[in-house]
Amino acid sequence: MVRLAQLGIAVGALGIVLTFMGLFPGVMGITPAAGIGTVQFFIILSGFTLLIFGALIYVKYAYYAEVGSTLLQQIGVRLALTGLMFSGLVGLADTLGFGSHPRSEGETYFGWLQAFGVLAGFLVASIGVLIYAVGGGDPTSSE
Repeated sequence: MVRLAQLGIAVGALGIVLTFMGLFPGVMGITPAAGIGTVQFFIILSGFTLLIFGALIYVKYAYYAEVGSTLLQQIGVRLALTGLMFSGLVGLADTLGFGSHPRSEGETYFGWLQAFGVLAGFLVASIGVLIYAVGGGDPTSSE
């Protein structure tokens, strides 16, 4: 089970790298545009998704490999996934057509309200991982 915990660390590290590549495209030699575009947001979201999944895999196989999941852990997983989904929907609201600034001439608008919603979704997803980590049963007991 140690190998799967290491896989979780690797997936989380890949998520961190993708997130920073999306936030700072100039590091990769790409000329950054004036705002955050759709592709850039997809890279940021996919990086954070990998980070959350890596954290969940790590916690599961490092601490609770031999123990079944509890109700609180299942709630934590669902909360993490809900936070990711909320971040995606809020960040792509104008692109998908239900935001306050409809898409025009290929330009996407990523305003402060969307940025706040994305950060709030990321915070909810992180809290879901924390709930999963502390909500498990005693890993030393075998029932």
